[in-house]
Amino acid sequence: MSARIAHALDRLATLREDPRTPILLVIAGGWSLSLGVRLVYPAIIPHLRTAYGISLSTAGLLLTVLWLAYAIGQLPGGILADRLGERRVLVASTFISGATLGLVVVAGAVEVLFAATVLFGLSTALYGVARFTILTEVYPDNDGTAIGVTMAAGDLGNAVLPPFAGFLAVTFAWQFGFAFAVPLFLLAGVGLFVALPRSDRQRAMASSDDAPEEPWLTRTAATVRRVASALRSRPVAVVTAIQTLGYCAWQALTGFYPTYLIDVKGFAPTTATLLFGGFFALGVVVKPLAGRAYDASGIRTTLPVILGVAGVGLVLLPFVDSLPGILLVTLLLSSILGYSTVTLTHLTASLPAAVRGSGLGVLRTGYMVIGAGSPVVAGLLADADLFDEVFFILAALVAVGACLTVLLSEG
Repeated sequence: MSARIAHALDRLATLREDPRTPILLVIAGGWSLSLGVRLVYPAIIPHLRTAYGISLSTAGLLLTVLWLAYAIGQLPGGILADRLGERRVLVASTFISGATLGLVVVAGAVEVLFAATVLFGLSTALYGVARFTILTEVYPDNDGTAIGVTMAAGDLGNAVLPPFAGFLAVTFAWQFGFAFAVPLFLLAGVGLFVALPRSDRQRAMASSDDAPEEPWLTRTAATVRRVASALRSRPVAVVTAIQTLGYCAWQALTGFYPTYLIDVKGFAPTTATLLFGGFFALGVVVKPLAGRAYDASGIRTTLPVILGVAGVGLVLLPFVDSLPGILLVTLLLSSILGYSTVTLTHLTASLPAAVRGSGLGVLRTGYMVIGAGSPVVAGLLADADLFDEVFFILAALVAVGACLTVLLSEG
């Protein structure tokens, strides 16, 4: 095992000498902003409540609106990636995200705040699918590692941006907690425009511009048939089921972990927040290693280990009360951050290139909408004094996901 980890780290080190690394870096940087700023919202919610005089339920609705908009936007993002090419979609997503975040900053009424948040969620959603499909194209033989690095950058954003935004909001005003990211989005958009190549699919479309074009309805019907056929295939269906189970567990865990540590375990809010940040910080290591393990050993070997370690952490959590014990459990729980590196890499590679963006958009919209309901169920159980049982249920979800891997062929 130690030799395999050393080999994975060695492969990660070779990225420094790879001429494609600038592409990876700008995509990872854009994703770090796209995800990290979405998780700035919970850090700024107390300030928004004071500024707008909104209740906790309204604040919760604002977060629900953000994540539902992000889920719904996956499908059009995938379709646009297929039609226009990933470069255009990623650049547009980043520039529009900066502009809509600016609207959040200047919103003078709660209705405008909600509308701007919807637009921000939709604009960041355009980034979600395109980053997978372009990395699969740029790194055809090493896509797991590349996607793992990019997803780790998202966790770095999760660990750094919300605390920094909270500091700015306390020190200056809540608007600064969002405003600092606006120029960063614009800078990332310029970097993506300069560094990203035109995709092979976009070049193929450009070279066929002179050919007779089929009617729009005919093209659309053909695309729908290809997407439906791809989604019915066994590898895609099974991995989608695993991804959905894992996403439900991830949403409920990340939504309630700090609250559980404070209300049930008795930790101070600052300690709980630091543990939560540490959870995401571990993803910076977990996700690249998960991607490299997938490239080296395949999904049937890698995914049960990742889900199994997370499941052990979920089962142990209700029985552990000390800080050292919680630190160990947090380390185990961080394994769940690596599952999507494996599942989404496998899904992306399993979909036909012609409908890869559209197919992945459909799948991401589906499992994200389903997963958005898991925090509601967890909250209802917690209100019924069944908070401990929530984590046993989450452990059962990841256990089922691990068992489903036996239905997959290796690779």
